Amino acid sequence: MSEPPPPIGTISWVDLTVPDARSLRDFYQLVVGWEWSEVPMGGYDDYCMNPPGAPGPIAGICHAQGGNADLPPVWLVYITVADLDQSLAECIELGGTLVSGPKSMPQGRYAVIRDPAGAAAALFEPRP
Repeated sequence: MSEPPPPIGTISWVDLTVPDARSLRDFYQLVVGWEWSEVPMGGYDDYCMNPPGAPGPIAGICHAQGGNADLPPVWLVYITVADLDQSLAECIELGGTLVSGPKSMPQGRYAVIRDPAGAAAALFEPRP
């Protein structure tokens, strides 16, 4: 049985994408106490970060390579939307820009945008 998708409009995930994910994985483990688990990416590992004793991860720390090569080095929030294509059209119409994507992953599709003020966010449409 799969989990229900996150509610529309909620922050469903947060990632940090950097050149050296391993060193930042260790940094956050020591600074905030997160535990980590490897996510094989084919030739390298990214990391899911877990609060101690939590049932699952709350964040990811990723290498800036492969599908993540064009993502900015910020804590990037993923905001759940009902229709990614419609949200991207609205973004552009309202003065935002498309940074990356849309891209597919097993859980759904996402794209990274910049709002009119220049802040980056990812829009995530879960699979039905």
